[in-house]
Amino acid sequence: MFTLFRAVTLLCALGAASGAMAQQASVAFGGLKQDTTLPVEVQADSLAVNQADGSAVFTGNVLVGQGEMRLSAASVRVEYDDGGKAIRRLHATGGVTLASASEAAEAREAVYTIDSGEVVMTGDVLLTQGQSAIAGQKLVIDLKAGTGVMEGRVSTVFVPGKK
Repeated sequence: MFTLFRAVTLLCALGAASGAMAQQASVAFGGLKQDTTLPVEVQADSLAVNQADGSAVFTGNVLVGQGEMRLSAASVRVEYDDGGKAIRRLHATGGVTLASASEAAEAREAVYTIDSGEVVMTGDVLLTQGQSAIAGQKLVIDLKAGTGVMEGRVSTVFVPGKK
């Protein structure tokens, strides 16, 4: 019995050490794959518009939707193109959550560049996919391809599927 306990403890320690040593991990995002040409809808408690720099700042319970994807945050700065007709970039801060039906990612900040379909989430990032989770300091998501890369002291817990 003592030998079995030591073997299990050693396996757990090795698993934890190998997860903690990883600095970068590629991740598939089937649920966060997104058509970036869909309209972007924003809801918030308040809005401040700056005509001089072509931006708008939504604050308070901000919810951004595009297709099946949802982004929530305390504040979202929207930057428009030079003509002021199309959204170029969203910069979300304060408890940011990006979610689809099957995946969710949380971070302190996120920048979504609409044309490229790239979302960069930074600061204590946590991604959950079903029962599996992966954490790091930076997550770069390509919404068009449905892929991503987690960086910065990556740690993960995988829940194996049943056969």
